[in-house]
Amino acid sequence: MRDLKEVEGEKYGLWEAVLGEYVKKNLDLGYFVGIPIEIDVKTVIMTWIVMGLVLLVGFLATKNASVNKPGRLQVVYETVYEFLKDLIFSNIENEKRAASLVTFILTLFMFILFSNMLGLMPTMFSPTADINTTAALALMVIVLVYVMGIKAKGFGHFKHFIQPHPLFLPIAIVEEVAKPVTLAMRLFGNIFAGGMMIVVLLAMISPMATVLGGFIPSVIWLAFKIFIGMLQAFIFCILTIVYISQAVNEHH
Repeated sequence: MRDLKEVEGEKYGLWEAVLGEYVKKNLDLGYFVGIPIEIDVKTVIMTWIVMGLVLLVGFLATKNASVNKPGRLQVVYETVYEFLKDLIFSNIENEKRAASLVTFILTLFMFILFSNMLGLMPTMFSPTADINTTAALALMVIVLVYVMGIKAKGFGHFKHFIQPHPLFLPIAIVEEVAKPVTLAMRLFGNIFAGGMMIVVLLAMISPMATVLGGFIPSVIWLAFKIFIGMLQAFIFCILTIVYISQAVNEHH
């Protein structure tokens, strides 16, 4: 069994040559109103890579789009698009409002999916294994929920805080605070834990490991990690749709 630090060193090796000390250390930008401002350079770079991949896949899938003879990538892309579109339209009553969300939800799903999968590649890391990334995504969703809720109902959107009785106000506030917290922590926890398990598995597999003792278990875990990555991307998006539907639908 290899040492965990040795395995981590192999994963960090390439990026240590590029980023130097900032591969394991945040870039300190000083303080703002007494709050320390730091940037995880590694996470920022991985996020740029993911954004590039999302744009590239979208471009390749639609570049030679054909109705009669669609390519494999186009078929997969359209399947995901139609699946998410059906979810949105089945949950949001106003069709115009639902249509305006399709592109956002598709982009959100693709970004989270690619972020989750990036950590499976050698020397790469999942941006969603950083709590700052998942917290930013969760806050973005909650801000969108409030913006769309106020746009749809005006300040009557806030009436649900005191319904069916003002005594429920503290519970409603806790519920609202819990939404971004659970969104962020669920995604972060699953992807971070998956990444750590891969490191542990690699440490347990010696270079001379047998097929049954090394290769097969690692492949099974990687397959499970892919499933978890897809599942978490779906859960994040379906909860986003649900929160928005609660804010904009008339019956809520």
